[in-house]
Amino acid sequence: MDATPTFTTAFPAADLLPVQRQATVAYRIGRALVSPLVRTLFSVKVEGRQHLPKDGAYVLIANHLSWIDSLTILMACPAEPRVHFLGDPTDLLNRRFSWWFVRRMGGLLPVDRSQRSGRTLFDHVDNCLERGGVVALYPEGRCGTEEGSVLPFKKGFAHFAVRAGVPVIPVGLSGHSDLWVRRRLTVSIGSPLLATTIDGLIDEGPATVQALLRTPRQGKGPKLLRRRLTHLF
Repeated sequence: MDATPTFTTAFPAADLLPVQRQATVAYRIGRALVSPLVRTLFSVKVEGRQHLPKDGAYVLIANHLSWIDSLTILMACPAEPRVHFLGDPTDLLNRRFSWWFVRRMGGLLPVDRSQRSGRTLFDHVDNCLERGGVVALYPEGRCGTEEGSVLPFKKGFAHFAVRAGVPVIPVGLSGHSDLWVRRRLTVSIGSPLLATTIDGLIDEGPATVQALLRTPRQGKGPKLLRRRLTHLF
């Protein structure tokens, strides 16, 4: 019986995953199936889609509120250039089907939690941006505590953008922390921030994301499946 790779023996290199500008066939199929489902469950509104660069790589930053964040970001962005999220694949490596699925879908840059700022992470990000892909991350480092505010940003996004010479696209997510059927989820995309200096981006990034946040609608009537959807993952 073949041994299943583990986190401790074989942390995956970026070239084990489809890191590229092009969307894989599996991703296009998954997108075609999941997007209608999300739009059926929720009312998704996207603002500022015209700010997304049509050519060239970029770093996308957003506030983080819940499990639905990455799905709405992917829905707001075109299939190409492919959006890649930073993620720890530890659990996936020990689940053959999940790991096979991710390797077909793409969109994951493996992060070793014990070496968050190590050279390997920068190499993975550089590889993605050099190939014309998009790197998306949540600079807060964890889910925010409430709607309408952002936690202090970690500096990694600025280093990635300046190092690669690519713009930063700020995104504000609203209505994502408390979920129910037909809840309005707003994805507000801001104008590109030019990667001039690390300090400049660190100052500008949080303020720009904060300005993109909207006051979520509470709606009237029963909030169907509120607890189940909010805590689904």
